[in-house]
Amino acid sequence: MDSNAYINSGQLELYVAGQLSDHDNKEVYELMRQHPEILEEVLAIEAAVMKLSAAMAPPKTEQTLQRIKDELRFGTDPKVVQMTPPKTNWLAYTGWAAAILVGAGLLWTLNQNKQLEVQLSDADIEKAYLETQIEAAKTNLAAKDNLLTILRDRNIISVPLGGQGNFADSYAKVYWSKANNSIYLDAQGLPDAPEGKVWQVWSLTLNPLTPTSLGTIADFNTDENKIFTIANANESQAFGITLEPSGGSTTPTMEQLHTLGVVAP
Repeated sequence: MDSNAYINSGQLELYVAGQLSDHDNKEVYELMRQHPEILEEVLAIEAAVMKLSAAMAPPKTEQTLQRIKDELRFGTDPKVVQMTPPKTNWLAYTGWAAAILVGAGLLWTLNQNKQLEVQLSDADIEKAYLETQIEAAKTNLAAKDNLLTILRDRNIISVPLGGQGNFADSYAKVYWSKANNSIYLDAQGLPDAPEGKVWQVWSLTLNPLTPTSLGTIADFNTDENKIFTIANANESQAFGITLEPSGGSTTPTMEQLHTLGVVAP
């Protein structure tokens, strides 16, 4: 496209004045986005219109009032002033009216362009959101397929974790893969952690009883599927989950031991 030819076509002046159809407005708007020189020309035209409006506006009221006071010599002895028929400066008023019309057209055009920009932005945002959702769905599907592959591995060790003491309704399940030194924790049977608390996972050896922290689950409450991948290079004989203060604890709070499960020999 020849930008100079388009600039000289007079289309941009009509755009600024608000005299184009919706279709042509959209066309100019798209060209401004694609060609910086066209955008600069539109801004220059708008600036010229604003200067023209200011130049054609009637003089300030304060200045006019002062001139009248000077003519009548307020503050001195009153004199009879010879009245003559007023000469109407039709050129000034015509220019003022034209400036108002052009200014109104400019405001309308800017408003239309703003609405169009908002519509396009909303469409772009919706498109980006849908693309994100699609990618997230693909990622989730891939993660689920990967998880199923892992869980079906004959070498995976499944460890049910039952509720303990006053928390008999709690439950969880650990899938331990020694091949990659990790566990997959299904914690669907645990309630949301109260404010100021966090779930902490422990690897245990039983003789003597020695707990080793596998970390806390900081995003437990916001996670939808409640399945977490946790590194575990320990020779675990059991797994437990306790409710601890935010940040976790160095040793498990046994009064808050919600689930416990022993690895089958």
